[in-house]
Amino acid sequence: MTTKLELNIDTDQVVRNFLEWAKIDAPSTKEGFIAEQIEKKLQSLGFTIQYDEAHHHFDGEVGNMIAYWEGTMPDLPPLFLSTHMDTVLPTKGLKPIIRDDVIYSDGTTILGADDRAALTAYIEAIEYIQQNNIPSGPIELILTVSEQQGLKGARYLDYSKVQSKYGYIFDSDGDVGQIITKGPFSSKFHIEVIGKASHIGLNPKEGINAFIVAADVLKAVPQGEIKENVLVNIGIINGGDLSSIIPGSVNMIGEVRTFTQEDLNNTLDTIYLTASKATQSHTASVNFTVEKKYIGFEIEKNHLLVENAIESFKDENISYYVCDTLGGADTNTLNENGLVCITLGNGFKNLHTYQEHISIENLVNAVKTAVELIIKWRENHIEESEE
Repeated sequence: MTTKLELNIDTDQVVRNFLEWAKIDAPSTKEGFIAEQIEKKLQSLGFTIQYDEAHHHFDGEVGNMIAYWEGTMPDLPPLFLSTHMDTVLPTKGLKPIIRDDVIYSDGTTILGADDRAALTAYIEAIEYIQQNNIPSGPIELILTVSEQQGLKGARYLDYSKVQSKYGYIFDSDGDVGQIITKGPFSSKFHIEVIGKASHIGLNPKEGINAFIVAADVLKAVPQGEIKENVLVNIGIINGGDLSSIIPGSVNMIGEVRTFTQEDLNNTLDTIYLTASKATQSHTASVNFTVEKKYIGFEIEKNHLLVENAIESFKDENISYYVCDTLGGADTNTLNENGLVCITLGNGFKNLHTYQEHISIENLVNAVKTAVELIIKWRENHIEESEE
């Protein structure tokens, strides 16, 4: 039986605790200290803590944290909530500014709302449930490292330590109310343009300038939204040794994002063929390699996770919408490895820039949503056990 509760969330406490978490400096691979602080907090809430060894794959300070609280109804299936502990850039010296109920940094650092907003929401929600004696099934927190460096923590997560099957990841720039049920396939590609190095003063006619060849490749390879739901970008170019040496090679790195494996494969083939053709008039060549980033996911819109999110937003009078995204998140990798989860928006804006900000309304609504999701998960499974 569904019960509608009036949630009285302490806004000042949410903002205060968000800023405390945001001020802890933890860029990718440097999550050791924040992990210690989270561990202390979760242990005070009755969680048991495990770490895996994921960090050994990329020289990090600490592995992923898997925290488990059995709740007041330990026989119910557990629900997981997941986010990452790292930020894309440092937040050391963060000086927050609140203007018109929106939190900014002073412009000298990022704010770190991606994804301290989720961490705050989860912890505040669990505290609220405990302090208000709200019955709960088991809750598991999956807190990953180095998410900002290509979902590395989730990729190397020791999934044998995870007890839950279903869950949510609050990690999108949509306002609270955004429900993402479909995410992209993505691969990184490397184009090495091979010309011929030569000294400009001694053998100028022998060189084949790889920069000139690369310019033709760059112009020839389609970029941007090359067709509906197919994105291509070349974001890194490097090469050359000395100003006196005609460059013999240039390396370009890009990526493709699509909603289907077929589109991904076809686009990568097109990029290779186009790049190869662009080098032919220069008597040059290319080496082309592909590195998988993550595969796509799609959760049915009538899945319990989606229905519970919708009901949670309705109960809190939060506008909601269901959508797809070509943005990647740990959601991709967790689903790939057998868990079932969806992404929810938590409202950070201008992420990965010094203009990053988040509204207080989104912070508070994220806490309310987390509380409602935990309640509804418990109610669903009590009803199942009674049938």
